[in-house]
Amino acid sequence: MGGATAGAAAEETSVFGLAPVAPDRTAAYGEHPDQVVDFYLPPPGTDGAARTAPLVLLFHGGAWRAPYDRRHVSPFAAFLAGRGLAVASVEYRRGGADLARAGRWPETFDDIAAAVDAVPGLVRELGLPGADPDRAVLTGHSAGGHAVLWAAARHRLPSGTPWHLRSPSPLRGVVALAPIADLATARALDVCSGAVDELLGEGADEGEGAGGGGSGGGGDELTVRLGLADPAALLPTAIPTTIVQGGTDIDVPPAVADAFAEAAARAGQDVRLIRTDGGHFPPIDPTAPAAHTVAEEIARLAGAHPAT
Repeated sequence: MGGATAGAAAEETSVFGLAPVAPDRTAAYGEHPDQVVDFYLPPPGTDGAARTAPLVLLFHGGAWRAPYDRRHVSPFAAFLAGRGLAVASVEYRRGGADLARAGRWPETFDDIAAAVDAVPGLVRELGLPGADPDRAVLTGHSAGGHAVLWAAARHRLPSGTPWHLRSPSPLRGVVALAPIADLATARALDVCSGAVDELLGEGADEGEGAGGGGSGGGGDELTVRLGLADPAALLPTAIPTTIVQGGTDIDVPPAVADAFAEAAARAGQDVRLIRTDGGHFPPIDPTAPAAHTVAEEIARLAGAHPAT
């Protein structure tokens, strides 16, 4: 276990040791300071003209806790742009004044839904060269992996919820990286030190929100919120879905991805599960082979040929 822990620490140090990369453009998708998105655009072709590129909506991880923001995935966003993809790196509301707390109910979910709905229009409004919002793929890491799996399942939510869509989002696919994909399994394994229960508002006075109740997560209310928030409970989505999972991940163990894939199979949806070497962070580390696997899978779903 000591060797695995040391290896995980080295992988985390590698990712967080990379210098942040400034975006080509930043825009707001709402009024809250966290409702912003950074755009990273692919380089022009050899003739100087902008290349038409699929749009990748990228959601960062960090267990829905406020100290972790989109800056730590900016090198990965720039890496994907260098591979011929237009990237929209999304910020969203996480823990509030209590920086140790994971997420906000329902604001975290409000922002995920709002960003997915708004970003394609922002691309058109800003006239971003080469970005094709009609070829959109969602990708996210860890808590961000949960975000993209959940966003792809909004048409499966009850019609009375504010996030419900009447039909699936017009996405080419979803690539979830070490995702917190099955909330029941993540809770059983205490992934990220109780982050799932905190996200759902357990033990806190969260006020009125989607799913009802202001007492936050006790008893029946927690069950209701789990049903609304758990991607594994909202299958099938009819949207092509891939999970990229490190075999030695001790932050979000492979059992979480396995549980989601098994739930998908029971629901009649084929989910592609790609095992990579290493643990939690290599899929977003441009210096690691796993990140190249991710870029290739995004390009495959988008129908593009990644640059090398």
